[in-house]
Amino acid sequence: MAQIQTQQQEFEADLVVDRCESVAEDVIVLDLVHPDGQPLPAWAPGAHIDLVLAPEITRQYSLCGTPGATTHYTVGILREPNGRGGSQLAHETIEKGTSIRVRGPRNHFQLVPAPRYVFIAGGIGITPILPMIAEAGAAGADWSLLYGGRSEASMAFADDLRAHGDRVTLLPGTDIAPMSQALDARLGTPLADTLVYACGPEGLLAAVEGRCASWPSGSLHLERFSPKPSDDSENVAFEVALARSGITITVPADRSIFDAVQDNGISVLGSCHEGVCGTCETVIVDLDGEVDHRDSVLNDEEKASNETMMVCVSRCRSGRITLDL
Repeated sequence: MAQIQTQQQEFEADLVVDRCESVAEDVIVLDLVHPDGQPLPAWAPGAHIDLVLAPEITRQYSLCGTPGATTHYTVGILREPNGRGGSQLAHETIEKGTSIRVRGPRNHFQLVPAPRYVFIAGGIGITPILPMIAEAGAAGADWSLLYGGRSEASMAFADDLRAHGDRVTLLPGTDIAPMSQALDARLGTPLADTLVYACGPEGLLAAVEGRCASWPSGSLHLERFSPKPSDDSENVAFEVALARSGITITVPADRSIFDAVQDNGISVLGSCHEGVCGTCETVIVDLDGEVDHRDSVLNDEEKASNETMMVCVSRCRSGRITLDL
């Protein structure tokens, strides 16, 4: 096998936990600083970072501190007992002084300038929304927030959000009727010059998508915790030409582009391997065939443009594709 070549780079460093605080039931907030006091890369609302919690456990968390702050990164972590183990490990092992490998930040949930916003959050999905609210307010935009959670005690930052008065509607409890009614009221009629930003569990996002179907294209912006269901029963093999490496490889029906590229000695950054985090986004140089976009990051317009793809899950339906690798 050829020597591994690195084709993509981003900020990566061991940061130190300067604060580890419980802010709600099963939710901790971490402040991460550079051990030498160096500034961290700037970021904008919607950005997230990778936390490498163990050699085989990397998770993505939204930055929820002051937008653009470079002295530290702030993230919130929900303990999910039925998850894949990452959040449980974080809650059990992280404390002030813990060193954690951090990668990023990267942003596929950017806040687009607008006169008015409707923000919608479910559970820990409030974390990327917090800096958006701060930026929208600083820009003089009108905004409102619907924030639901399984109980009032589980809703992180609820007390801080109450300071915004009637801009914020808190909907604690497992009864879906209040949230459904609130979504009907906020989204039932498309509003001019208004963007909708939502983050939370899949059921909430599906409900928001359904109600925004009649809104103008580009109005809705979502960030998912988990990938949309996809059907890989009809995968076919195809060729991928790697423009910078000068080689062409075959991606078998049962392998991803990401894995096939790695198998041939070319390194491409990856993290979630589920098409959620956007780490492996790769530029498409030339396309012969149709891209099967299976990620949960790109919006419909971005997928239709076929400018980039997430190589951990997306495929070429037939023929050949050339990538900037």
